[in-house]
Amino acid sequence: MEEQSKKGGNLVGILTMFALYGMCGFVTFLAAPAGDIWKYQPGLAGSNALGMMGLLMNFTPYLFFGVLAGNLLLKLGYKKMALLAVGSGLAGILLQWASSVFLVGQTVGGFPANWFIYLAGAFVSGVSNCFLNTVINPMLNTLGGGGLKGNRLNLGGGTFQGICMAACPVLIGSFVPDAATAKFSDIGAVLLVAAAVFAVSLVVIAFLPIENPAQRPANLTFERSPLAFRHCLLGVIGIFLYMGIESGVGAELKQWLSDPNISPLLDTEVYGNVELGVVAGNAMGLFGLMMLVGRLLGTIFGGKVSPRAMLISVSALGVVCVTLGMCLGASSVVTLPLFAKTKFVMTKLPIGALFFILCGLCASVMWGVIFNLTVEGLGKYTEKAAGLFMMMVVGGGILPTIMGKIANVNFMASFAIPLGCFVYLLAYALFFSKNVNTDIKVD
Repeated sequence: MEEQSKKGGNLVGILTMFALYGMCGFVTFLAAPAGDIWKYQPGLAGSNALGMMGLLMNFTPYLFFGVLAGNLLLKLGYKKMALLAVGSGLAGILLQWASSVFLVGQTVGGFPANWFIYLAGAFVSGVSNCFLNTVINPMLNTLGGGGLKGNRLNLGGGTFQGICMAACPVLIGSFVPDAATAKFSDIGAVLLVAAAVFAVSLVVIAFLPIENPAQRPANLTFERSPLAFRHCLLGVIGIFLYMGIESGVGAELKQWLSDPNISPLLDTEVYGNVELGVVAGNAMGLFGLMMLVGRLLGTIFGGKVSPRAMLISVSALGVVCVTLGMCLGASSVVTLPLFAKTKFVMTKLPIGALFFILCGLCASVMWGVIFNLTVEGLGKYTEKAAGLFMMMVVGGGILPTIMGKIANVNFMASFAIPLGCFVYLLAYALFFSKNVNTDIKVD
């Protein structure tokens, strides 16, 4: 009877972790469509860079809390850390919702006053995501009993996260067909549903028995920094650049297609009468779907293809896709099935958008393969390197903001940022991913 109760508790815990996995992806992909709404509010002047500020706030906490998250995990344990992460997630979502209700129409320094509430909420949500990403993987592994089952659960959680990432911009697009005339309160119901998921998860985790897995001995001596390893230093830079690809390409694609001033979709003779927000949200959703497909393929072939070969392949393909997307732009059209409120409709898109969408396939497996290459041979320095990885997630906020600044002048030129990121990662995989510092003691 006790064993059945434990299994039941584990099942509830696993489902809760899956829900939180999904919320991490949902909240991250929420920032771009939310920014499309904010940038057209009075005082923000339609600026793409200001529209990306929520995304920047969502990723900035990784820089300040990445290493701290690992230390807190050791000090608080997995259950308390999970409660802290989920509680901050609930607070972040409620703050974002509050920006649609309070101080509406008021200004501070010429900017909408409620925009600052939203940015604070995006920052707190970023803290939550940082903590959640630190604790979810090992918690799922523990709840699954470790080994292959724990690994499968993490892969399943990542797959569910991909589904939520793909669904977020599509859902927001259905609520906001025209970002230029929308208000942030238009997605208030979506935010309240997200808050409810966090609230239920908080209650479940509070009553869930969670054991801490075994840790490395506390008296380890570290003679050097993990950055003393050349392949680790360059890999940490690589993860910063990868995050710019994951967050920047889909977000900038959506801004390009939804901009009421320059969107190629405004050419009704070519594309017909379409709702910019719906089509743009779907396009970003397809980028997320490509990431999901790529992760599934990575799961299938991950045991047969080396991380180095995989990174070479996806980086080279990424260089080709971004280059073609920039060069072809809206020179011709492709027809893809997009979800319009209640059904799929064959919709025309610029051919450049297709190649930007395919970048999701390239980015899908990069986190795992870059991590594996970066920590190869690090031994006792592995956890410290993982903390640096979490800090570098801030690239997902900084690089899209730079892209937004460039896009204010030329949208296509902004994609030179992810192009450069793909080129760097290709060079890393080809020439710099091998551990050449084998003289450093790692045990």
